[in-house]
Amino acid sequence: MENPTVSVTAVALPASSHVAQMYAHPNLADAYTIRLPDNATTDPELLARFMFSHQAAWIGKLLRVRDALVAGFGLKTSKRLEESARSERDKHVSFFRIYERTVDEIVLGEDDKHLDFRLSVFQGAREEAEGGGRYLTVSTVVRCHNLLGRTYILLIAPFHEMVVRSSMRRAARIGWPTAS
Repeated sequence: MENPTVSVTAVALPASSHVAQMYAHPNLADAYTIRLPDNATTDPELLARFMFSHQAAWIGKLLRVRDALVAGFGLKTSKRLEESARSERDKHVSFFRIYERTVDEIVLGEDDKHLDFRLSVFQGAREEAEGGGRYLTVSTVVRCHNLLGRTYILLIAPFHEMVVRSSMRRAARIGWPTAS
């Protein structure tokens, strides 16, 4: 039987998440959820920072391949985003710009000439009828501006799912940060 604390499940975008209504017709919209331990922090920014700082090495290698492929198209690379994030750490999580913070959610993302995307790290409790407990849901919505954006999303979508699921499972195995 699979351990529910490391099981990542595809779900609908949470209705109360700010990204759920962000783009009228997104080119990509997905969400994945995992149960949080009862003693995990309730701070979505801390949960996001933890998850992104503990990613598997293969994700960094995949980003380097992505950067090499997209640089010729004039798209923002992760290296370029990391450089700008260093000077404004309080406005970024990893190399993602912070767009919004609430008590339950942090919305991250970036805009580029081919697409805009937002990533939500949302934590909340479920009713006993829904399995009870607290859950972390990572949602992504993307709005493409042109053929390059639509082609890019088509090519990276399978990798995107693997990265999100892996990042959530790895953070759970390491152990989410606890409430102070």
